[in-house]
Amino acid sequence: MGSTHCWIAEGQEPFSYATMFTLIKYGNTNTYLIHGASGNLLVDTDYAGTLQGFYRAIKSLDIKVGDITYILATHYHPDHMGLVSELMNLGVKLVIMNTQLDYVHYSDEIFSRMSQLGVKPIDESSARVVSISDSRAFLKELGIDGEIISTPSHSADSVTVMLDEGTAITGDLEPQSYIDAYTDNEALKADWEKVMSYHPHRICHAHANEVVL
Repeated sequence: MGSTHCWIAEGQEPFSYATMFTLIKYGNTNTYLIHGASGNLLVDTDYAGTLQGFYRAIKSLDIKVGDITYILATHYHPDHMGLVSELMNLGVKLVIMNTQLDYVHYSDEIFSRMSQLGVKPIDESSARVVSISDSRAFLKELGIDGEIISTPSHSADSVTVMLDEGTAITGDLEPQSYIDAYTDNEALKADWEKVMSYHPHRICHAHANEVVL
């Protein structure tokens, strides 16, 4: 398979990797569009009310909303799923991992206090539910080689996307360098042991700089 490019920021030179994905940076949350041979997966959005910023960001990267096949929230905190309902209304399909089903409406109360944002609750009845154990088969349908794993130390619904080419997209999983700051955080240690068992060479955080191992 020939090399493809990962655009890590607008205007920067591309780096050669086996799987192409694009960082879409338009707010406080790093979001990623993973490009597959048969479809594309958007991982996370920013907060509600940022749709116009999202439009501007994808236009600058020559991406259209119609290029996004599925959206996956690494977890359902408001700064990661704020645009899910709006993107679903535009034809993007939502994929929910089975470990996330009880948390899809976690942010509803928060958004209900911000009526000016006009956020509608997610209609999970029109979403596709995929079990963690079936995540590789789901990604394969899109032509993406990898898995989606549960990493619940940040929140019970948190997941990490592990690409076979060596990239981990971790959402709000606290950076591995933070482990030494805790005297007792076995859940965080367990999550990082799971992530590192895939031997990643690059960690993409939602709110921290990329780490190359």
